[in-house]
Amino acid sequence: MNLIYVADPMCSWCYGFGKTVSELLAAPCDLHPLQLALVMGGLRPFTTEPLAPGKADEIFGHWHHVQEASGLPFSAAPNTALHAPEFVYDTEPASRAAVTVRSTWPQHSWAYFKAVQAAFYAEGKNVTRPEVLADVAEQVGLPRADFAVAFASQAMRDATLQDFAQSQRWGITGFPAVIAAKGDELHLVCRGYAPVDTLRANLAALMKG
Repeated sequence: MNLIYVADPMCSWCYGFGKTVSELLAAPCDLHPLQLALVMGGLRPFTTEPLAPGKADEIFGHWHHVQEASGLPFSAAPNTALHAPEFVYDTEPASRAAVTVRSTWPQHSWAYFKAVQAAFYAEGKNVTRPEVLADVAEQVGLPRADFAVAFASQAMRDATLQDFAQSQRWGITGFPAVIAAKGDELHLVCRGYAPVDTLRANLAALMKG
């Protein structure tokens, strides 16, 4: 079965849900084999204004709920990119980086996506910066210079916009979301964070239906 995971690398619930997806891919049970395609949904693309006073603490409070639900690590305030002065929560660069890896080194797509999430949430790094995204690429074994050139290209900018537009055409306005391709039809399997057992049950029901 082909799964389409619509997400944003700077969406906290997508970070938490990554654990669910990894567990599903590692042990898909009777649903094997599964193929996963990543589509960037566009949480806050092209934001230009820094966070308003107090907004970082408000967002960080939501992150705490994700940590409780998923058990994944988060950097402690104020040691986060979120709390840095003049931080602009623009998710286009991180999304474009994920599209770049998906397009150029598809076998590393999932690992890179998760590594960007970990850099932002667990390590407190500012993944809106091209040099940080290149660092992450190098960490997962990709050629830094080649990544930087591809990331900056108009082709990857256009491909990222196409992802955002596709998500909108599907009517996906919240992330994470999982879509399953069954024959020529697409089915919404999961919208929002869910444990792996729920995701497996939804997929099994779809297969039987």
